[in-house]
Amino acid sequence: MEREPGGSLFFRGLQNRSHEEMKLRKRKSALYLSPEKSSERRGGEESQQQVGLELVAEIWIPRLAQALLSAIADLRLYSLMKQLENQQVAKWVFFCQLCSWFTWYCCTRTLTNTMETVLTIIALFYYPLEGSKSMNGVKYSFLVALAFIIRPTAVIPWIPLLFRHFWQEQRKLDLILHQFLPVGFVTLSWSLIIDRMFFGQWTLVQYNFLKFNVLQNLGTFYGSHSWHWYFSQGFPVVLGTHLPFFIHGCFLAPQRYRILLVTVLWTLLVYSMLSHKEFRFIYPVLPFCMVFCGYSLNHLKTWKKPALGFLFLSNMLLALYTGLVHQRGTLDVMTHIQELSYNNPHKSAASVFVMMPCHSTPFYSHVHYPLPMRFLQCPPDLTGKSHYLDEADIFYLNPLNWLYKEFPSNSTMPTHLIIFSVLEEEINAFLISRNYERTAVFFHTHLPEGRTGSHIYVYEQKLKGKLNRR
Repeated sequence: MEREPGGSLFFRGLQNRSHEEMKLRKRKSALYLSPEKSSERRGGEESQQQVGLELVAEIWIPRLAQALLSAIADLRLYSLMKQLENQQVAKWVFFCQLCSWFTWYCCTRTLTNTMETVLTIIALFYYPLEGSKSMNGVKYSFLVALAFIIRPTAVIPWIPLLFRHFWQEQRKLDLILHQFLPVGFVTLSWSLIIDRMFFGQWTLVQYNFLKFNVLQNLGTFYGSHSWHWYFSQGFPVVLGTHLPFFIHGCFLAPQRYRILLVTVLWTLLVYSMLSHKEFRFIYPVLPFCMVFCGYSLNHLKTWKKPALGFLFLSNMLLALYTGLVHQRGTLDVMTHIQELSYNNPHKSAASVFVMMPCHSTPFYSHVHYPLPMRFLQCPPDLTGKSHYLDEADIFYLNPLNWLYKEFPSNSTMPTHLIIFSVLEEEINAFLISRNYERTAVFFHTHLPEGRTGSHIYVYEQKLKGKLNRR
């Protein structure tokens, strides 16, 4: 395999550029100046406050905005059920939605799947369900089209819903000519124009998405599962302890909700045909399932209080664990690197190499400093090679030999290495020979597997006289 443009020269190149301005973004911020200039401006309390505000703007504001949108969608779900049924049923559907561990896990994350879910719920509010008082064809069509523009797979759960609307509509030609086509034309044109501005050429990203994930099936590069995974593992895990209430509710809910159940099953079937599978892909149909869970709770009499307590406690414990404890090390270590950069402004030659499975950690958005950083690359093969190996694959075949070849001398070495604990023993000889000392440890997970360890280690290269081997 041809080497990635970088290697040991990567750090030397970025360190040589430290005498120039780091061209990450054109901003009037201390963060985007050269290390020498930024250290001059960081001396005062005012610039430190500026750093704090910019970190809030890039990390917390998007999360808060996403949380607000998710909250609006949840309220729309409650309002819809209040129209379709009554306040009592709406209350239990709302309760099920709010105490779902997976909702808590995803609703503040700035994933396209989260926005897809938000738009799906709000669109359902305007969808012509029997008994709905808020139906609006143009609004729901626009929201579905917008969701498709953001993430093309958003159309999957809407295929049975759109087909049902078309089948029941008396004026089918008007529906197509005066609603579906105009809305589709406007949103797709808007998408094309925006992409033209950013790509510099006419690009249909929805087709590229389809080509990459379906026609070429390149999503398997990031992992694959058996066809039954969503039914045997994915869906039960996402529903969690709601699963028995969902099954119970499927037998109790009125016939008009059958379309929602069909939508859930259809979505699981379609996604099962794709090799690459993730829990978050089926997040958009989770609110549909909560309708049936709410129906189940509404019909419980004797066991209602124990059921409510069971649902709340089991989901909150799981939500707190997955949100605050599980796999938190990759965020903590980047906070450490960010603090390291600002607490040691004179370390202009500092550099970081993340030797972990690619995309394990955030990058400059969490460091906010023009620090030379590198991680193991894993670009998908777009050339059709039969035995393609990315940089991360080659590294993990023999990490020790790879490191000696990549960094033949101390002059090319990064000052800090970030690794999972499972890698330490395998590269220990290299760490000793290049005078690296472990300076920080961060917990990551109680469930280590494969290349992912239970802890994350930060190693710093020390002068021989200052080395304190642990």
